[in-house]
Amino acid sequence: MKTKIKISWKTILLFLSIVGPGIITANVDNDVGGIATYSLAGSQFGYSLLWSLIPITLLLILVQEMCARMGVVTSKGLADLIRENFGLSVTFYLMVALIVVNVANTISEFAGIAAAGEIFGISRFILVPIVAFCVWYMVIKGNYKLIERIFLFACVIYFAYIVSGIMAKPEWGLVVKSTLIPTFQFSSAYIMMLIGLIGTTIAPWMQFYLQSSLVEKGIRKENYIYSKLDVIIGCIITDVVALFIIVATAATIFKVGGSITDAADAAVGLQPLAGKWAGYLFAFGLLNAGIFAASILPLSTAYSVCEGLGWESGLNKKFSDAKGFYILYTSMIIIGAVVIMIPHLNLIYIMYISQVLNGILIPIIIIFMLKLLNDKKIMGEYVNSRVYNIIAWLGAILTIALTAVLVVVSVFKTIM
Repeated sequence: MKTKIKISWKTILLFLSIVGPGIITANVDNDVGGIATYSLAGSQFGYSLLWSLIPITLLLILVQEMCARMGVVTSKGLADLIRENFGLSVTFYLMVALIVVNVANTISEFAGIAAAGEIFGISRFILVPIVAFCVWYMVIKGNYKLIERIFLFACVIYFAYIVSGIMAKPEWGLVVKSTLIPTFQFSSAYIMMLIGLIGTTIAPWMQFYLQSSLVEKGIRKENYIYSKLDVIIGCIITDVVALFIIVATAATIFKVGGSITDAADAAVGLQPLAGKWAGYLFAFGLLNAGIFAASILPLSTAYSVCEGLGWESGLNKKFSDAKGFYILYTSMIIIGAVVIMIPHLNLIYIMYISQVLNGILIPIIIIFMLKLLNDKKIMGEYVNSRVYNIIAWLGAILTIALTAVLVVVSVFKTIM
């Protein structure tokens, strides 16, 4: 596989035509649950966990690169490949699990939308239905090219967190030191937070969405290097944003000994400490993250299930040609919006449940991916090299072990 790129206007334009799936998928990883986790890390442990973002970014790049490579080489989605190589019955149960997980995640995203809206004085009973309709209408009436452009614009709004972090006036020398020099605290709370940071990085839906979007975009093997660059840039950007979320809460809430329970609390807590506009920007970022993820999670599910069951799918297809695709997408939007409008609903509980379900499913997805990636009949010369494969399996084993612990911890917190 050629990896050299000659810099010219032609290659720049070619990259710009291919860029999108990697950046979009990675940025949606900073969804409501992710932002809450990073906010808690900064407010509880200050800058001390910043170093973990470097290995976390490398792990995210590793998994996303493998998935992107598989999509470009095979021109098939992940669910499609699982059905072809492991059978319909295995795929069916996997898709049922994915639907359950992603419905919980979608509800969690609408919870973030509701919480952010209330910071701005907008009732969830007004905001959630409006957002749900706009998200649904955008996808139903749009095509892949238009939707991708909208999603790329949503990625730009994440820079609100970078501005919030700067407005918090952190100790930059300490930020740099904490990022480059690992430190460790031998406490259960610190270890659990470290596991949470890793566990929130790689979600099951990401692998299905990235591969499906690359296939629908029609990226060819000879242009794969540009998709690889798209993935790398996306992963770096998303964890730079994560760094500034931690920095913002560490420089303010942690510094004064405050405490929060979720991302909305962090936005409110920033206002008296870093200025009301820093808090509003943080809340605006949360609102954007919720809307962004509430758009993509149902879309990813619709792609995956239709591929897995052999149904027609895709944003470029009409409703009459892909009824199952659009019905599933619409149903998930409705469920996510309706559940959040139930009075006195425990939003924290929902976020815990979605995290637990993610933790249960992602190790299974990674195992399927690695089996497919090491099959020469499927990948040909694009299978993992021996060294790369060792790194990939170690990363997979680490992810499986840590997410397993995360599931146990999350269940324990939910019960307690």
